[in-house]
Order: sequence, then C-alpha cells, then structure tokens
Amino acid sequence: MKTLLHSLNGALSALLYGLNTLFWVPLVLALAVLKLLVPLKPWRTFMTYLLDACAVGWISVNNFNQRLFSRTTLEVSGLEGLARNDWYLVIANHQSWVDILLLQRVFNREVPFLKFFLKQQLIWVPFLGLAWWALDFPFMRRYSKSFLAKNPHLKGKDMETTKKACEKFQYKPTSIMNFVEGTRFTKEKHARQVSPFKHLLKPKAGGIAFVLNAMGGQLHHLIDVTIFYPAGTPSFWDFINGSVSKIKLHVDVKPLKDLFPEDIKVMDYFENPEQRARFQQWLNQQWQAKDQRLENWKTV
Repeated sequence: MKTLLHSLNGALSALLYGLNTLFWVPLVLALAVLKLLVPLKPWRTFMTYLLDACAVGWISVNNFNQRLFSRTTLEVSGLEGLARNDWYLVIANHQSWVDILLLQRVFNREVPFLKFFLKQQLIWVPFLGLAWWALDFPFMRRYSKSFLAKNPHLKGKDMETTKKACEKFQYKPTSIMNFVEGTRFTKEKHARQVSPFKHLLKPKAGGIAFVLNAMGGQLHHLIDVTIFYPAGTPSFWDFINGSVSKIKLHVDVKPLKDLFPEDIKVMDYFENPEQRARFQQWLNQQWQAKDQRLENWKTV
C-alpha cells in the first residue's frame, strides 16, 4: 500500500513539474526573443528583471509541488542575514540532481535568482541557450594550454571576454552557483580519486578562482552549503514520490573581503603556481570542516 501511495505521489508530482515547465518555458522564450530584438539597455534591463521574476515564479511552483507531494522535512540552519539585493558566490557539496532543487527551494526569495557559469558552446543549445542568455547566465570561454601554445596572442582573452559578460552584474544583484567538486559524489569516484575526505570528493579551486576573477570584486559574500541525506543519496524519483523523510542543510555565510589570509591573492591564481597551491590548500581546509560536519551528522 505504501509503495502504491509513493508511486501515485510521484506520478502526480512529475505531472505538476511537467505542466509547470510547459507553462514557463514558452513564456521565458517569448520574453527572451523580445529582449534580443530590442538592443536598448533600459529595455534589456527591464526584461532581465521580468525574466528573473518568471524564474522565481517557476521555482515557487516547484516548491509548492514539493511541499504538496514530497513532504520531506528540511532542517535548514544559517539563513539569517541573507538579502535579495546583495551579491553572492554559492558553493555546495554535490551528490544528486536533487541538490539543485533543494538549493533553489532554500534560496528562492532569500537571495537573487541562482545562476551558473556555462561553457560558451551551450549558448547554441536549442531553446535553452536562448533562455540562459535571456536570464543572464554568464557564458565563459576557456582556452586549453595546447590551444594557447598555438595561439599565444589569445592569452587572457577568455577571462577578458567573461569579465565583459559579467559587467551587467555591477548594477543588478546576483548569485553565482558553483559545485566545487565538479561532479556528483559516488563511492566509485571517491575511490578512484583516493579522496582524503570521508564523505566528499576533492574540491577544485579553479572554478571558484575563475568566478572571483571574472566578477572582479563584484561579489560580496560566500555562501557555503553543506547538504546531508540521512537515509542515503536519493534519486529524483525518490524525492518527488515522498520516499525521503528528512534532509539537513547548513548555510555558512562569510564576507569575501575577510575570507582569505593575506598571503592568498586570488587574482593571481592563474599566473602564479604558488598562489594556486595556497588557494587549493585554503579550499581543502574548508572541505575538511565540511567533511567533519557531515561525519558529526552521520553519527548522531
């Protein structure tokens, strides 16, 4: 009987997710076209705010869906002091696609709409590329060492292009999301990496350094989120059908200006091997604290 109820819950929840997507995607795409057709800054600024409002509405309905069908108890700590008119870099450990739904749920209407740095090629993805552009997701172009060896005149151009794309964020509060591990945690990946952490993969400093360099001091706070699934990592289906009874999240908010020791110069990360090593060591320390928090939760 319980399995049947979960299946019914999941089917109804999936239907609502689908209907919600079918409602918002055409609207976002239509507004994206209108934004694209009129190359006037005031118009595009207005359309950006309107599109962000659509994204918030989209997430709000998804959140209602979760409360109605998933009924998962979320234990969240550390949300105090957040604001929708500030600039944030958000990082988190990554285990499941459910992580994204949780982050959107927890931060919806608490901070500016979460955005991800995307590879330049993704702008050509049918429909979604236009939607991401319209929602001001920053597109980045990264040149490989081998490419720069053949084209040395392009050195630094990738960062320059990305910085230009981020100029608009000087005037509009923004939250940039980065999964520092670069991929979802699995036992196989953990073993393959020989990770020094018990519950986490190795963090990659390059992504954070790239965002901080590209944003040029526009970001004011780091939000470090720890996500814990007491019953084990759920699938999307587990989450929407009500099989997940409880999830814990801890939010740690720190001012970026006081975050790094004096001997770490993030802006020199890509040019100075010593700075790269120091920054990676600092990030490893943050990950060690996160790993300990997960261990404490697990043993309660």
